[in-house]
Amino acid sequence: QVQLAESGGGSVQAGGSLRLSCVASGDISSRRCMGWFRQGPGKEREAVAVIDSGDGSTAYADSVKGRFTLSQDKAKFTVLLQMNSLKPEDTGMYYCGLALRRCGSDYVSLLSDRGRWGQGTQVAVSS
Repeated sequence: QVQLAESGGGSVQAGGSLRLSCVASGDISSRRCMGWFRQGPGKEREAVAVIDSGDGSTAYADSVKGRFTLSQDKAKFTVLLQMNSLKPEDTGMYYCGLALRRCGSDYVSLLSDRGRWGQGTQVAVSS
C-alpha cells in the first residue's frame, strides 16, 4: 500500500512563490515516477511536472517551464515543487501522484492509469 502526504499549498498574490511537498510511504519501489497534477476551477486535470527517481530526469508542462522546479530527496521518498512567479491561472487543487515504474515518455497515461494519489493541496493565486 502506497500513501502520499502533500503539504505546502496556500494563498499568494501573483508573482509570489509557494513550495509543495509530497512524501511517499508504504511499499515503494526504487523505480518510481512521481509528480504533480493540478485541476483548476472548471478545468480538467493536467500534468504539471514529473520526476523519474532513477535518473532524476524531469518533465514540465509548457505553462510552467521556467517558473516551476521539481526536485527529489530519494532517501526520504520526497518530491518538492518550487513554484515561482505564480499566476492566477496556476490556481487549483494540486495532487501528488506516484507510479511504481519509470516515467517514460507517456508519463501522463502512466500516472493517470496506474498512479496512486494524495488528497491534494489547494493553491490560490490572486491578481
